[in-house]
Amino acid sequence: MSDPLLPQDDGQTPLTPEELEGLVPSHITLRGELNEAEQINIVEAQSWGYKRNRSVLNLKILNDLHKRMFGRVWTWAGQYRKTGKNIGVEAYMIQIALKELVDDVTYWIEHSTYEPDEIAARFHHRLVFIHPYPNGNGRHARMAADLLLRSMGQATFTWGSESLTDPGRTRSEYIAALRAADGHDYGQLFRFVRS
Repeated sequence: MSDPLLPQDDGQTPLTPEELEGLVPSHITLRGELNEAEQINIVEAQSWGYKRNRSVLNLKILNDLHKRMFGRVWTWAGQYRKTGKNIGVEAYMIQIALKELVDDVTYWIEHSTYEPDEIAARFHHRLVFIHPYPNGNGRHARMAADLLLRSMGQATFTWGSESLTDPGRTRSEYIAALRAADGHDYGQLFRFVRS
């Protein structure tokens, strides 16, 4: 019998036994309960994030955002992962990769290298690709991209207009778009974020 808290699809990051020990609510035993607890926490983080214009082009703010999104559920929220995953840069490279990302996006904005939607989509992809945290990277990167768009005076993305947490067609399209972007083909992702 499989552990009900383990990933439901290959787009979810598996947690180590040590990371699973960081679960704060002791009553959670099922994936649905975990998703619900995380979603409640995420809604609170959205209130914080959208309350004022926050610049996510700052490592402290990115970490604070993750902690606010998952801090009531996971003790390690807002802390960089220390283990290798099925995706992402090596753990020791996380802070360097994030700093490079923030510097690149700052340059893109200052020099109008890309349109705002493309900047935010590329930012989102690289943030997911770096995979700085043990879990919650996709949801964190989506909210960070939306906050970046708001800071540029743009409307937030629609992200396929359906839940990306539960397995299904929309999540499969999202993961396929990210994988295509891994190969430097961003077309699917650019279409998906506004579909």
